Amino acid sequence: MKRGILSLLLAASAALVSAGPPAHGDDRTPQIPQLKVDKYTLPNGLDVILHEDHTTPVVGVNLWYKVGSKNEKAGRTGFAHLFEHLMFQGSKNHDSEYFGPIEKVGAQINGSTSTDRTNYYENVPSNALELALWLEADRMGFLLPALTQAKLDNQRDVVKNERRQRYDNVPYGQTAETLLEALYPPDHPYHHSVIGSMADLSAASLDDVSTFFRTYYSPNNASLCIAGDFDPAETKRLVAKYFGPLPRGPEVAKLQPNVPVLSEPKHIEMTDRVSLPRVELVWPTGQRGDADEQALDVLSMVLGGIDKENRLFRALMYDRQLAAHVDAGHPASALAGEFTVTIYAQRGQSLDNLVKIADAEIERLKKEGPTLEEVIKAQNIQESQLVVGLQAAGRKADYLNNYNVEFGDPLAYKAEMVRLFKVTPEDVKRVANQYLTANRIRLDVNPGDPTPRKAEAEVDRSKQAPAESPKIAEVKDEFDRSKMPEVGPTPKYTPPPVTRRTLSNGLEVLIAERHELPILTLNLVVKGGEALVPNGKEGLASLTADLLTEGTKTRNSLELAGALSEIGASIDASGKLESTTLSLTTLTKHTDRGLELYTDVLLNPSFPEKELNRLRVQRQAMLKARLDSAEGISGVVFPRLLYGLEHPYGRPDLGTPKTIDSIKREDVVAFHKSLFLPNNASLIVVGDTTPDAITASLEKAIKEWKPGEAPKRDLPEPSSSKKPVTIFLVDKPAAAQSVLAVGQVGLPRGTPDYFPLTLMNAVLGGQFSSRINLNLREDKGYSYGARSHFAFRIGPGPFEAGGSVQTAVTKEALVELLKELKDITGPRPVTDTELTFAKDRIIKGFPNKFETTFGVAGTMADLVLYNLPADYFATYQSKIDAVDKAEVARVAKTHLDPEHMVILVVGDRSKIESGLKSLPYAKVINVLDPEGNPLPPAAAQGDVEGAK
Repeated sequence: MKRGILSLLLAASAALVSAGPPAHGDDRTPQIPQLKVDKYTLPNGLDVILHEDHTTPVVGVNLWYKVGSKNEKAGRTGFAHLFEHLMFQGSKNHDSEYFGPIEKVGAQINGSTSTDRTNYYENVPSNALELALWLEADRMGFLLPALTQAKLDNQRDVVKNERRQRYDNVPYGQTAETLLEALYPPDHPYHHSVIGSMADLSAASLDDVSTFFRTYYSPNNASLCIAGDFDPAETKRLVAKYFGPLPRGPEVAKLQPNVPVLSEPKHIEMTDRVSLPRVELVWPTGQRGDADEQALDVLSMVLGGIDKENRLFRALMYDRQLAAHVDAGHPASALAGEFTVTIYAQRGQSLDNLVKIADAEIERLKKEGPTLEEVIKAQNIQESQLVVGLQAAGRKADYLNNYNVEFGDPLAYKAEMVRLFKVTPEDVKRVANQYLTANRIRLDVNPGDPTPRKAEAEVDRSKQAPAESPKIAEVKDEFDRSKMPEVGPTPKYTPPPVTRRTLSNGLEVLIAERHELPILTLNLVVKGGEALVPNGKEGLASLTADLLTEGTKTRNSLELAGALSEIGASIDASGKLESTTLSLTTLTKHTDRGLELYTDVLLNPSFPEKELNRLRVQRQAMLKARLDSAEGISGVVFPRLLYGLEHPYGRPDLGTPKTIDSIKREDVVAFHKSLFLPNNASLIVVGDTTPDAITASLEKAIKEWKPGEAPKRDLPEPSSSKKPVTIFLVDKPAAAQSVLAVGQVGLPRGTPDYFPLTLMNAVLGGQFSSRINLNLREDKGYSYGARSHFAFRIGPGPFEAGGSVQTAVTKEALVELLKELKDITGPRPVTDTELTFAKDRIIKGFPNKFETTFGVAGTMADLVLYNLPADYFATYQSKIDAVDKAEVARVAKTHLDPEHMVILVVGDRSKIESGLKSLPYAKVINVLDPEGNPLPPAAAQGDVEGAK
């Protein structure tokens, strides 16, 4: 629910996870991007914000309506979120799926709802701007003529599936609603959740939802932001053409801040099928824009946000391994805010004891206050993330719209950042004492049978006065609005040129310059990861990567984190299946210092035994928690079913509790030594630098890094034995949904069929408008979303199709999924229309990959990992375009084998097994435990064939 600068920047810039105070001598003036905007208001009240950015031929179209769950009345909750879905179902002049024409041009598209607003966005190629504006204006002005009972019923089912997937079928899923009901009184607009009551949605009539729409979805209750590659004069003309004639709606009264007051502490205890106990502490705070907001933001960072240096991490996870995870936050919304502390306990640890320790840290802060250094680090986390987070057009559009809706000024972030930098240790100490009192909510969740969900309150509508439906004037157009605008020629886009250099030690360096913002990203791609780990040591690659940032020969873990904080930089390491990466993100003013720390981590990791022991404990807890969710179980078991445990692709890449426990320091040292060689890696550099400058700096920094014998990356061939369709079942008692995974061993990245397979999968299940998703979600209402994908790897990677479906229709959903897989291989091959649609989406959306430094760096990693040709990106679009329908039909028939696929179902066995057994190909249901091991016959109640 956070609407402040802290969470906006954390969401927009997840890549920069560790930052801190500036170098010594900094004048403490924040480095604020100076975005130029043109804001004006149409006569009908629509706010319009324009921001030009010609970095890539992409335009972000972002529309915010000032309506959220806070505007809903008793008995009619969930309407704002329901309309988020209904707005994609067609309008008068485009009475069809909204996703169709917009996906066809390669756009990124979605919407979201919060307590305070609903937003919709399309990040489109610049030649499709008029199309996006036409569609947005049509659903603003002409949604209701196309709204039918069938559409309402269908999307009501989709929302119910979303609830099952995001609330009922996830660990700790009931806690969010429980906290809202405990913190906010029944008459408070925040008392109910955004998704609302399913009973209210079931009772909603067409008249009910139509009245809600007429009340809130009008130009004078909305804000439109357009950011990116456009012509201002032409864009103003288009906005006036499509939005100008839309009439004003009723004036919506602005709700005033309403901060709840707790007169006493509240302690709530719940149980759930979880591995780790969890406690949440919540205090009420002021609304968005309150004078204390920034001081509370800093307090949350000091207490539970600064990487490795926050108070709770030190007390509960570093000095003592009592907790598996801790964090603190300050989500502030339009009417009120919340200060939160969340602690996941290690198994066997008492929540009372953890709360006692957390309270001691809070009391220490209240008594002594934070240090000046802590405050500066917290401030600079947000400074760095502000710069990094404003690279992509769509992000900037959403960011500017947020501030316009909340403060009436799209550039209000500047003043907010200045206020943040004026926060002092005394300010933080004061707000800690003022807000973190004994009167708080404490919510415990312990392992056990799930606490029964509270029955939804039924509202007697007969006693309610009917909602008055506003009268809206008719639209008077001087053009034919029913004609869809033609999309102009696809703008020519050339990916950023890559300069290749080779250092004296043999390290290949790929450099892509970007000078729009003072950001530099380095990404070292080491060839080798979990696939090279010996059997019995699964998890070694990722554990080795995690330990890289836990200390060097000259700095321990905390000293390294502190040194990075001093310059607001982050160093992240990741051990993947076939590669290991080490990345640096920094503001360019700190390039030299950042590079010094980066090369220290690269060349001098010490792999301390103490840190290995700590990370081992954390990993063990994470592995146990992963099996709490049906999706987590599927992610572990399905690869094992396809490949078996003898193949690297079938083993759990993060390890098992047993293998993690077996990993010793000497294993880590040896694995690192074998992989981290300059002749076994490539360094990708993206950002505000030049090839000459960065090459000179690198040559000096890593001249001591010597080449060696690179490991071989030979992989065993997956088993080629084909068995008839086989169903495996993992029991997840009381699961609200079943997770389906259907697939087979696929193809390697080097297959000559890569491009036709990419297009075939797009049609099958690789996009919203795919066959699988339109069938299971839009037509049948079985799922919130279903997909398919090929995981292309060095060796033959997996093909998988599936998703989460309602428990009651598990069998029916599986039948439809298999039908789509069979149809595309012959009975119903890809059509010309489908192929053209998929090509357009992929080709026209290609520039989106290059909007950010870390996006470019991640995309370029494929060049070195899979030995792709130097002109790969330059020729990508033409190679997609050259694929014909016959090729797509051939690869579908050749490479998909529905008659011999593996089927995994994770769900409530007591409710789904009989249905599965009735399928003609389900001669045996192979029942497994959550790790993929066959259950003994007594438990399986029949023949069992497990994953060997």
